[in-house]
This record gives sequence, C-alpha cells and structure tokens, in this order.
Amino acid sequence: MAEVWVELGEQRYPIHIGAGLIGQLGRLVQGRLPKAKRALIITDSNVKPRYGAAARAALEQAGIVTNLVMIPAGEGSKTLAQAYSLYPSCVSAGLERSSVIIALGGGVVGDLAGFVAATYLRGIPFVQVPTTLLAQVDSSVGGKTGVDLPEGKNLVGAFHQPAMVVADTKALLTLPQRELSAGMAEVVKHGVIRDPAFLAYLEQNAERIMAQDQQVLERVVEQNCRIKAGVVAEDPHEHGLRAILNFGHTVGHAVEAEMGFGGWLHGECVACGMVAATHISRLGGILQDQQLADRLERLLTRLDLPTRLPPGLDPNRLTKRMLRDKKVEAGQIRWVMPVAAGEVLVTPEVEPEVVQWGLDAMRR
Repeated sequence: MAEVWVELGEQRYPIHIGAGLIGQLGRLVQGRLPKAKRALIITDSNVKPRYGAAARAALEQAGIVTNLVMIPAGEGSKTLAQAYSLYPSCVSAGLERSSVIIALGGGVVGDLAGFVAATYLRGIPFVQVPTTLLAQVDSSVGGKTGVDLPEGKNLVGAFHQPAMVVADTKALLTLPQRELSAGMAEVVKHGVIRDPAFLAYLEQNAERIMAQDQQVLERVVEQNCRIKAGVVAEDPHEHGLRAILNFGHTVGHAVEAEMGFGGWLHGECVACGMVAATHISRLGGILQDQQLADRLERLLTRLDLPTRLPPGLDPNRLTKRMLRDKKVEAGQIRWVMPVAAGEVLVTPEVEPEVVQWGLDAMRR
C-alpha cells in the first residue's frame, strides 16, 4: 500500500493507494477517526452491487454501526434535490458530529456525499472511497464538494476536506473501457501542467494503461495523487496556484453543460477542453512548445478520448456558457494556457477572436 499525505496543517490527511483496500476500510477509518461509532455509506446504483456489502461489512467488523443509502448513477444525481433527499438518511442513521459519511463511488458520489457532509450538522467528517480512475486521480483529493445547477457545473458547493482517501486500485479492473479513458483525461492534465517526465511516461505506457495493467495503474494513481496533493497543499481554496488544475475545464464544463450533463463523460469533455485550450494558446502566441499540441492530440487519441467538439455544437453557445463559469472574475474568463510540457499560464488576457479561432479549429 502506498501512502500520500495532503499537507494542510491541522487538516492534513492521508491518501491510501493499493489493491483490496475496501476490505480494510473499517481498520483504516478506526485508525483515522477513533471516535466514529456510526457511519453512512452513500453510493450509487452501479457501485452498490459490487462494493456496497464489502464496505459495510468492513466497517461493521471494526465496530462501526453502518447504514447505506443508494442514489441513481450518473451526473443527473448531482443536484440540490438529491442532496436534500439524503439528509433524512443522515438523521435515521443517527449521525452525530463525530460520525462519518463514506463516499463510495465515482466523482458524482464523492462531490455529492462531500457536500452533504459539509452541510449536515454544519459539517461532519467524510471519507472518500473512489472506485473510478477519474475519482482516484482527481475529484477525491482536494476537498471540493458540490452540485450542479441547470446553468452550469459545480455552481453550488463548499470546500470540505476529507478525513482521508482510500483508493482501492483493484476496483479499476472492473471499469468499462470508456470510464477508464475518461479518467485518463485528468491524468494527462496533471502531466501537462506539472510533470513533463510523467507525461512522457504516459506516452510510453498508453497501451498498457488501456490494457489495465495493474502495476502501471497503481503508479499512475500514486503519481497523480502526489501532483495534486502538492498543488492543493500550496493553495487549498483556489486563490492562486490551484487554478492550474482547471486546464481543459473552461471549455470542458461548457461542453458538458451544453450536452445536458449526460452526453459525454466529464473526462471526455476535459480532453476536448484541453485540446481547445492548447489551440487557443497557440493562436494567441502563448504556447512556446509547438510540438505539445500534436503530442497531446496523439496521446488522447491513443487513450480513446475525443479531440474535437461534439458534432453540431455551436461555439457561440459555448462562449456564453463559459462566461457563467464559477472561475470568471469581473466578467473575464481565467484561461489556463499551456506554455510547454509541465508549464501553464493562468490569464484572463485572451482576445475573444482568438478564442473563437480556437473553437473553430475544434470543429469536425
């Protein structure tokens, strides 16, 4: 088992990475939260049949009285209405401020369960148990919780750091190929923004990743957690450096919203958004490494990820969506523009016509 710490002073917490960790969940929770005598597992309809019973049994074997509640799988569950529906489950489970909510599932479950934990009794501990690659390498780390509105993604939420993250890499072996690919978008993102050597490693091992090579996947998860933990530790509330983690998300979130939060997976939208941002960076004279654009597209293609906008999507509508993004300041979009492998620039100073050229270049 590998262990990575997110260093946040009194809020510091560990990320445990390894195969079979769901079966050790009770021991890990007991060690981290010794006062927790009650737990509520929040999971979804895809994950419950696979891991719900094992997670509950592991907690109860550690003497933690455990309830479980299931939500429908998919981004459509990440709403205020769904969060509201979970509060009665917290009451019936007898949760107190020393109790714990377990987020067992992918990014939607983690964001939603974390938001419920942040707001129930004005905040109780929660543990992230991510079962998808995207959640293990990205959304489970950093304390961002929240829900979507029809007008945009993650517009309501709170920063609420987990007590710990338990990433069972064995769960990745049951992922559909499309889910695996979607997770790899965030993996590639971390390489582009922070770690050129890791980006090269991904290029060398793309086929082994898609073949779900356990050894390679464990290294991918661990290195991603180290990258993100380092950024989050420096900027826990996204006032500065952490903005670089939004590479690909400005266009990506707009695509996701335009498609009704269901046409493409989040990672697919991020992949498209990274390519768009790289085109815009090149056309705006920010990109210095001209080979990076081709490297990025080739790697994403090998990972079965899209590199063009969905057919029929209007770039003008995307621009309007982007102006509603929560990262907009004073009416200006804060773009994360690649400069070279491992280096990005956060800037609002991108001319509208350059954005339009970049989006036009993304049409099929």
